[in-house]
Amino acid sequence: MYALRRVLAIIPVIVVVALVVFSLLYFSPGDPALVLAGESATPAEIERIRGALGLDRPYLVRLTEWSFGVLKGDFGQSMFFGRSVAELMLQRAMPTLWLSLLAMVFALALALPLGIIAAWQAGRAPDRVAMGFAVLGYSMPVFVLGYLLIFCFSVWLGWLPVQGYKPPSDGLWPFLSHLILPALTLGVVYAALIARITRSAMLEVLQQDYMRTARAKGLGLWSMLLGHALKNAAIPIMTIVGIGFGSVISGVVVTETVFNIPGIGRLTVDAILRRDYPVIQGVVLVLSGVYVLINLLVDLSYGLFDPRVKY
Repeated sequence: MYALRRVLAIIPVIVVVALVVFSLLYFSPGDPALVLAGESATPAEIERIRGALGLDRPYLVRLTEWSFGVLKGDFGQSMFFGRSVAELMLQRAMPTLWLSLLAMVFALALALPLGIIAAWQAGRAPDRVAMGFAVLGYSMPVFVLGYLLIFCFSVWLGWLPVQGYKPPSDGLWPFLSHLILPALTLGVVYAALIARITRSAMLEVLQQDYMRTARAKGLGLWSMLLGHALKNAAIPIMTIVGIGFGSVISGVVVTETVFNIPGIGRLTVDAILRRDYPVIQGVVLVLSGVYVLINLLVDLSYGLFDPRVKY
């Protein structure tokens, strides 16, 4: 029953997001027709393009038509590419999906050990080093970190390609070699956030009486940290993993631009520069839906980590 209520609660959230996105783009300054027509176009040509694109119709008419189209899975036609928005998003989805998954793997592989060690060595040098990394990683802009990694591993050492994307069908190493740097760039920012929350959650658990009992019984260090402490600290960590996915979504836009990856993020940047409103509306709505869905799954997963959580 709880899961059903949470699923139904997603509907008004998506409706509000769709309304806000459409309204912001409708009332924002700038004219897509002027971008398409070019600077040398006459006012008559611009008006003709506006009429052909339906930009001269009232707000409620356009909102109603777009809303009914979205309900049928039709996000409209791209003004610049001349193709359906759904087709463009499907074409660009795989690079973004692989990048996001690899970035999350990097982030979790880096953040969990850092957070655990920092909590175990609280107040000592390992703790200060780990939290210094977390502060630096979360404060550094994604594009700055991306260019630093490109300079070190591509320009200076020549180990990895500078930009581009290769699908898995081209071979495992070409595929991974083009994703390591962008995934690491995105994963470091994500890892910094998770590491700080992991440390805080682990510190609270390590101070509990049952942890002192486990230590007094001579339980092994890693068995105590991983088998007892981490399991009991899983709920706040899982929560920040879901919330932090928003950092991945926003970071994908910048990362794909820096590394010239033809994904959803790069499509969004191109659409914004060209004022391709249907593409912007479709991408933002879909990414918002994915973000809400991931947070729902994280919420429903609490019972797997803590039997005391009942729905």
